[in-house]
Order: sequence, then C-alpha cells, then structure tokens
Amino acid sequence: MPGPELVLASRSPRRRQLLAALGVPFAVIPPPPDEAVPPGLTPEAVAERLALEKGTEVARSLDPRHAVPTVLAADTVVVLDGAVLGKPAGPDDARRMLRALRGRAHRVVTGVAALAGGRREVAHTVTHVRMRAYTDAEIDAYVASGDPLDKAGAYAIQHPGFRRQAGRDRLVRRGRDHGEGDAQGGQELAPPGRT
Repeated sequence: MPGPELVLASRSPRRRQLLAALGVPFAVIPPPPDEAVPPGLTPEAVAERLALEKGTEVARSLDPRHAVPTVLAADTVVVLDGAVLGKPAGPDDARRMLRALRGRAHRVVTGVAALAGGRREVAHTVTHVRMRAYTDAEIDAYVASGDPLDKAGAYAIQHPGFRRQAGRDRLVRRGRDHGEGDAQGGQELAPPGRT
C-alpha cells in the first residue's frame, strides 16, 4: 500500500491546520525537539537552517524501500533589535520576552524547507509586527495558559485570547520586499473583553 506523497515534519497544530486547509493529503511525523539556535548566522539563515534540519531528520527516518514522499518543514524565529528569540525556556523566560516585545516593532522570520528525491529547496518569509502595549496582567494570564511556552518569541499571532499585536506591516521573501500585506494601519487591537 503506497504511503502519503507529502509528510509534514512538524509538531505544530497550526501548521497541520494550514496544510489541511489546502485539501492536500499528508502525514505528520514530528521532528526531534532540538532547536538550538546556531551561532553566527543571520536570523533568516537560522530559520532556514532549523527548517532544513527538521526536514532532513524526518526524511532520514523514512523507509527507503517505499516511495519516498516530499517532506515539508518550517521553523519560525522572532527578531528584536537583531537578537533571535526562539522558544522560551520556561514561564519566566516567556514573561521576559513578552515584556521586551511590548509596544515595539520586531520581525518574524519563517524558514521553509522541502525535500524530495535528493533535492532540497529552502526559502524564508519575513513579517514585520508591531506589538501593542499590553499589561503585565495580560502577560501573566497568557503565560498561565501555557500557549507561549512552545512558540518563538513566546506568542502565537493567531491566539484569540491574547491579542498582542498592533499591526503587521509588510511581507518580505528571500530579502525582497513584496509590498503591503495584512496591514492593519497600526491601529491597536483591543485586549480581550474590550471592544
């Protein structure tokens, strides 16, 4: 019996959800959890390298006696003042990251890797995000939910209960500006419970 033609190398429920929305059949094989940030690389190179490492690890785990599917992997890092913010080490680290991001602009870099039949394609996308000035109480409640503990920069942009962003400005791919995307005019979003 043939296996899937596409394997998502991810632990992220959101990535599974996005791929499922395309209607493409796929299997999920979580990669090893090690996501150490390699020193001396640009944030874009870090995201691409981590995505490629995830995809390579999963591709190696596949049985070569069967048709080898395309393996798709991604990794996201948050960049503030040139420093890469990966996943927080724990609740205190998540609070530290969220306080550092509060009221400020930063970049979210997502690297994507596709591996098939000995070929490897790697790319990245950059989104510029401005955070609103959320309160310490909002940070504490969000950290207590557990959601930020496995997210780069300690937040998920799509999380409904903690609206942390003031706006997303533009998308950049492979270092080239592709114009305005998802702009929200810099208007602050209301915290939960307020309209």
